[in-house]
Amino acid sequence: MSDVDNKTELEAAAFRRLVSHLRERTDVQNIDLMILGGFCRNCLSRWYQEAADEKGIELTKEDAREIVYGMPYSEWKTRHQTEASPAQKEAFEAAETAN
Repeated sequence: MSDVDNKTELEAAAFRRLVSHLRERTDVQNIDLMILGGFCRNCLSRWYQEAADEKGIELTKEDAREIVYGMPYSEWKTRHQTEASPAQKEAFEAAETAN
């Protein structure tokens, strides 16, 4: 196997591990991810959709989100998303201003 193939396999494995981890950590809200990391589950699903588009693979926004969330986005929001606290909103605004 070539170094390129190995790199692709390792990157794919890391992506799968990240998605699995995010599915397990439903206590971590997207706003928290945005504050600390500058990306969230929605960003990850958008990047996935953009990669599909680059390959000419048709993938809807909702299908890409389901790949990342492990369920329809609307269901995840109902089950796991909480209202952002004033402190989270303030931290998000501060993080956005800093970037």
